[in-house]
Amino acid sequence: MKAGFEVRESSLDELKELCACLAKQVARADGARSEDWYGDVPGKAAAAMEKLGETYPELDGFYPRPKALAVSEILSVQQLSGIYSPFTVEANYNGDMTPYNIPHTACHELSHLRGFMREDEANFIGYLACIGSGDADFVYSGYLLGFIYAGNALAARDYRAYADLYYELPEAVQEDLLQNYIFWEAWDGAVAEAANKMNDTYLKINDQKDGVESYGRVVDLMLSHFRAQKSCNIGSQMLK
Repeated sequence: MKAGFEVRESSLDELKELCACLAKQVARADGARSEDWYGDVPGKAAAAMEKLGETYPELDGFYPRPKALAVSEILSVQQLSGIYSPFTVEANYNGDMTPYNIPHTACHELSHLRGFMREDEANFIGYLACIGSGDADFVYSGYLLGFIYAGNALAARDYRAYADLYYELPEAVQEDLLQNYIFWEAWDGAVAEAANKMNDTYLKINDQKDGVESYGRVVDLMLSHFRAQKSCNIGSQMLK
């Protein structure tokens, strides 16, 4: 991104601090979220992105309402949570996913309208939009996706530290993660593998030399943002 984030190598301790902070915020957001995940997600996503544009000029401007793909099974079979169509300038998301994915995915796809084609940047933008939205469901979505990204990185380096944080999460959060796993496992197969290869090619065409491996770099951006905040209050003041 062009917003002054200093992306650099981070220590394991810094990663642990970020994950602990995210786990804390996920638990806090879990206690505030509603039962109606589908309450005008498109409108709230557009509003969240427009609000984020007030802080980051690169994202400033009007955002159309993203749409759930009419037949979301098309995305599920490819193991895709969303898709951006440059031909129709539409941001679409998979409406069949485990609900917590939807707010973040909607914001992620909208970020492509501002030219942020890198998946790591779009994931980070979706994270920032959700945690700063002021909407409890969006805040939960942003923090949980953030915990998943950072937690995966931590698990690869210190699984015990990750497990300690995971098992401290509220039961409802663990259930969400389990349901998400079950959903995507049901769609795992040859079509998904072919779609992954196509996506890898697409990312490389858009100057992402590492292909799908670049998704992990969202954690570096999150760590940079975390260091800039100098506390674990990232976005929490927005939670109503």
